[in-house]
Amino acid sequence: MDKIIFFDTTLRDGEQAPGASLNTEEKIEIARALEGLGVDVIEAGFPVSSFGDFEAVKSVSSLIKRASVCGLSRAKQKDIDAAGAALKKAKYPRIHVFLATSKIHRKYKLKKAKYEILRQAVESVKYARKFTNDIEFSPEDASRTEPEFLFRVIEAVIKAGASTVNIPDTVGYAEPEEYGNLITAIRENVGNSNKAIISVHCHNDLGLAVANSLSAVKNGARQVECTINGIGERAGNASLEEIIMALKTRGDIFSALKTNIKTSKICKTSRLVSKLTGFVVAPNKAIVGANAFRHEAGIHQDGILKKRSTYEIIKPKDVGFYETGLVLGKHSGRHAFADRLKNLGLQLTASQMGKAFICFKGLADKKKYIFDEDLFAIVEDEVRIVARVWQLEDLEISSGIKSLPKARVTLNKKNKLFKAESSGDGPVDACYKAIDKITGIKGKLLDYSIHSVTAGKDAQGEVSIKIRAREKIVSGRAASTDIIEASAKAYINAINRLFLKTHHNEPKINC
Repeated sequence: MDKIIFFDTTLRDGEQAPGASLNTEEKIEIARALEGLGVDVIEAGFPVSSFGDFEAVKSVSSLIKRASVCGLSRAKQKDIDAAGAALKKAKYPRIHVFLATSKIHRKYKLKKAKYEILRQAVESVKYARKFTNDIEFSPEDASRTEPEFLFRVIEAVIKAGASTVNIPDTVGYAEPEEYGNLITAIRENVGNSNKAIISVHCHNDLGLAVANSLSAVKNGARQVECTINGIGERAGNASLEEIIMALKTRGDIFSALKTNIKTSKICKTSRLVSKLTGFVVAPNKAIVGANAFRHEAGIHQDGILKKRSTYEIIKPKDVGFYETGLVLGKHSGRHAFADRLKNLGLQLTASQMGKAFICFKGLADKKKYIFDEDLFAIVEDEVRIVARVWQLEDLEISSGIKSLPKARVTLNKKNKLFKAESSGDGPVDACYKAIDKITGIKGKLLDYSIHSVTAGKDAQGEVSIKIRAREKIVSGRAASTDIIEASAKAYINAINRLFLKTHHNEPKINC
C-alpha cells in the first residue's frame, strides 16, 4: 500500500496571504496542532527572509519531534545557510530549495539562460546536502515550463541528491487532466524519477487546486503540499482537509493509499488557524464550514432523519465537527473549567490557565451559560494573544438616531493610560478614530464582519476586521457580549499585529 505524504505549508505559504501574520508563539501553537493532526512535513517558514522567520523556524525545529520540519530557500548559498542554521535542532530537518524554470520567469524575472538555471539548480542541491540528506527541489512555475527542459532539470537535481522533487502549479494555471498527464510524463521521461518522491503544490487561482492535487495523486504523485483552510497567496493553496477527506471518502478510487492524518482533529486545527491568522472560514467551505453538515431543505431533512447517508457522504464526527454543547455556568469552579478545556484539547500553562479562568468568570457574569465555543473564544482571543502593545482599558459610547455618535477611549501601554475622544459616522467609526488618535496609526478599514459565537440573546459577538496601515494589510479578531467592545478589541488587535508584522518583511514567494 502506497503512502501519501502530507506536506503542510500553512506557516510559510499560508502566512503569505495578505493580512495574515503570525508571531513565533502562534507558529509553535499551529505546528503542534499540525503534528497532532498527523502531518508528515511542516514547512515552518523562510528563514533568510527575516529575523522573526528565522527564530520561528528555529523554535519549531526544537519542539517538533514526530514530523519533519522544513525551511524554504532560494537556490542561493546565503538562503541555504540560513535554512541549515535554523533547522540545526530539528530531529528530521528538510531544506526546500526552489528556482524558477518557466520561460516567462527565465526571461523577465531571472534573466538567465536554460544552462544557467540547470547549473544553479544542481549546485544548490549539492550545497544543501551539507546540512541534511532530506532535500526537496521545486522548479517554480513547473506547470508552465517546457516539458523537455523540466525533465532535464528534474533528472539533474535527483542525480545531485534531491530526495523529493516538487512540481508547483505556481499561478494555478493547470487543469486536472493536463496536470495529471504532466506527472505521468515526468515518471515516463525522467530516467531516475523512481529515486525521488514526486510532490505537487497547487494554487487555487482557478479553483482547481484540490482537483489538480488529486489528479496528480492518481498519476503517481506521492506527496501533496497544502494548507489548513486552503489559505495562501492570492486565491490560496490546495486545502488539506479537502484532499484528505476526498482520499478517504472515495476509497473506491484511492483504496491503495494510506495517510497518517487523524481526521477527527481537522475541525479543531481549522479553527485554531482561522483564529490566529484572522481569516474567517466561509460558512459554505467544504469539510470545515459552519454549514458543511447543516440541512435546510425539507427533502434533505427528511432524508437525513431516515438515513444520514442519503445526503451526507462524511460523518461530522469523523472530522471533529461538534454541536454546541452546554458546559459551564457562573458557579462552575476552577477544576471543572480546567477539565473542560482539557477535554476540548486546549493546553494552557499555569499562568494562562489562571488568566483564562478570570476571563471565564467575567464572561459568566454577563451571560447565563458558557458553551464550548465561548471557551475557544476566551482562550484564542484573550489568553493566547502575545503581541499586546496596546490594550483596551475603558470605552464609553454615546449614540442615538438623531445625535452624532461619540466615543471616549482609554488605552493601556506599558501600564500608562492614554485617552482620546472622537465622533464618527457610527459608534464603531467614532471608536476607531479615537484609537487612531492615541496610537498615531490611521488604519483604513478593508473588511468588517460580525457573527455570533453561540445562540441566544446574550451570545458573544465575534468581530473580524482587516485594515490597511503603513502600506501593510493586517487582520484582527475579538469576541465580547458587547459588539462595540469586540469591534474596538479587534481593531487594537490588528494594530498590535501591525507592530508584529514589521518583523516579517519577507519577499513574496510563490512555489
